[in-house]
Amino acid sequence: NLKIQPSGAYAANLLGLSEQVPAKVVFLTDGSTRIVQVGNRQIKFKKTTPKNMATAGRVSGLVIQALRYMKQRNIDEKIINSLKRRLSAEDKKQLISDIRYAPAWIEKVVRRLQE
Repeated sequence: NLKIQPSGAYAANLLGLSEQVPAKVVFLTDGSTRIVQVGNRQIKFKKTTPKNMATAGRVSGLVIQALRYMKQRNIDEKIINSLKRRLSAEDKKQLISDIRYAPAWIEKVVRRLQE
């Protein structure tokens, strides 16, 4: 019954916000921290807070983690427009619903996605 959620560069890559393919894939989890070897790739499961896991399994969780990784200073019109095109109306609605789990600066980005 563990929950996992892509984090960091992997989340940004999954959303098409970064072409960088991370050497180490990191998933947030509500279970214990561990590293799993799958072939020649290491997958890290990093224990995190319940607040960070509240959006696990939803696009909103992926977007929040990707934006955290990219940092506020790097979010520009290109990123905003890419997310606008990629996210469905339902995804955007879910993001608004889950915004309480994100830092305040991400809320401003999400509001711009609604425009």
